[in-house]
Amino acid sequence: MGEQHGGSAAFEGLVSLLDYPMFVVTTAVGDRRSGCLVGFTSQTSINPPRFLVGLSRNNHTFTVAQDAEYLAVQVLPHDALNVARLFGGTTGDTTDKFAECAWHEGPHGLPVLDDAAAWFAGRVVRRFDVGDHVAHLLEPVDGSAPDELGDLITFSDVRDIEPGHDA
Repeated sequence: MGEQHGGSAAFEGLVSLLDYPMFVVTTAVGDRRSGCLVGFTSQTSINPPRFLVGLSRNNHTFTVAQDAEYLAVQVLPHDALNVARLFGGTTGDTTDKFAECAWHEGPHGLPVLDDAAAWFAGRVVRRFDVGDHVAHLLEPVDGSAPDELGDLITFSDVRDIEPGHDA
């Protein structure tokens, strides 16, 4: 039996043991493109299909996403760890991340990473405050997924990345 803790200590202990998949979320508004590594995500509904993405208020991508109608949500294979490091360890305030990786324009002008194992584009249905992040509720409208996914990048693969911005 594990050690019992009260309140947030138990929560923090539990979530530190989980190994969530990591996503790269990208968006574009006019000629502004942005993207970041994201760990706060979840499918929230089957019918209608909905997916929740939490973006840190301190993140450059958050700033661009506030004016965006669509976001692209992508998972990366383990061998694309360098791309995860690019999107997690640098800030769009000072770096054009898209100049440093392969990507193509997807639906609604969204940047889609060539290394993505699977991705979907989602229309932002609603935004709401969830603490130090803002939740973006998405309605999937397009995407690409293989029949099977190999090893994907998870939190344990990127926990050593120094974030481009504090969360």
